[in-house]
Amino acid sequence: MRDAVDGIEKICSSEGLRVLGWRDVPVDSSMIGSTAAAAMPRFTQLFVTDATGQRCGIELDRLAYVARKRMEHEVTGADGTAAVYFPSLSARTLVYKGMLTTPQLGAFFEDLHHESFTSALGLVHSRFSTNTFPSWPLAHPYRYVAHNGEINTVQGNQNWMRAREALLSSPLLPGGGTPGELERIFPICTPGASDTARMDEALELLHLGGYSLPHAMLMMIPEAWENHQDMAPAVRDFYRFHSGIMEPWDGPASVTFTDGTVVGAVLDRNGLRPSRYWVTEDGLVVMASEVGTLPIDVSKVIRKGRLQPGRMFLIDTSQGRIIDDEEIKSELAAAHPVRGVAGQGRQAPPKTCPTPPTSPSRGPTCSATSRRSATRSKNSRCSSSRWHATERRPSARWVPTLRWPCSRSDPSCCTTTSSSCSPRSPTRRWTRSVRSW
Repeated sequence: MRDAVDGIEKICSSEGLRVLGWRDVPVDSSMIGSTAAAAMPRFTQLFVTDATGQRCGIELDRLAYVARKRMEHEVTGADGTAAVYFPSLSARTLVYKGMLTTPQLGAFFEDLHHESFTSALGLVHSRFSTNTFPSWPLAHPYRYVAHNGEINTVQGNQNWMRAREALLSSPLLPGGGTPGELERIFPICTPGASDTARMDEALELLHLGGYSLPHAMLMMIPEAWENHQDMAPAVRDFYRFHSGIMEPWDGPASVTFTDGTVVGAVLDRNGLRPSRYWVTEDGLVVMASEVGTLPIDVSKVIRKGRLQPGRMFLIDTSQGRIIDDEEIKSELAAAHPVRGVAGQGRQAPPKTCPTPPTSPSRGPTCSATSRRSATRSKNSRCSSSRWHATERRPSARWVPTLRWPCSRSDPSCCTTTSSSCSPRSPTRRWTRSVRSW
């Protein structure tokens, strides 16, 4: 314990934070089971502030974020694993969680039933772990999200986040103005963590890097926009542009989120997880995955509904109102206009197979069983590379073009940011196989 405290305080000092003190969190473990009790950690709260006394709110959170990531990587036990875990280290939110059942939570953490402990909002998660083995750190909620469902693309999402780290920079994060300076906080997504934990870590980076929380959520969990004929063009361009920056974190999943001021939920485009909400005349808003989660007098309900696929439900406590999905997306699209830029470098595949070259002697025919050899020029760097598919008969020579979706050497081939321009696998423009013509 002493070594961990010394390591944490040393990192805080090097990252511009001043430690104000420590507090042992009062808990009552008399009601928990033997398995949870055997793995129960020690609960201690750390209080820090900006050493210069100038930062507060999200700016202080950015300082704490870099320090916390270093603590997670550098403060280790004898076996090399992380010796500390922070449910939260924020000036805006406070997380209480554990390997507990729903009735046990309030009784376990004595702070939660103290008369002076109040909040304008709460994010509560109650279910057993299905995709990971239950543990104290993997309990919901995380630092920004809690969710019902699973992220089935999480391994690919983590791989892409890892690939972008070499190019990652943000002037908003301490010492992160140029690529390479943020290496001390890598990896962003913790290997072996749950799907929700890794999604939360990616969302945290986007939000602290400058995106509003609704903006970052729509980047990660977009609606089905490609063939949505009734979608506003500006909103479609918004999604198209961001599809080159972030791959969808696809569920099925209903994801709730908060930064301490706004609280909301988004249902992924598959729409396979329920979320229903009630609004009462005295200003109470409840959203849950099940009807009847809380005892609410139905005579006081003035509005109710359900979250639809790809839609967002958002409450801004600073404005004291519910913000409609259409308003959220139209304002984001207007604030970040990308029309023209979004479609730059994109080519729609042809609806029919390209006409093959014709031989004067034999015409455009070939055998379906003819041998093909594919070679690719080693000198080709990205967008102009070609593969030569040579048939047995000279008349069946076909040279389809391949194009890299992204290239650092040729920025015109895609729309990129400094964090998204990493080589990807080539994609074939013609998708039909060689057949008899």
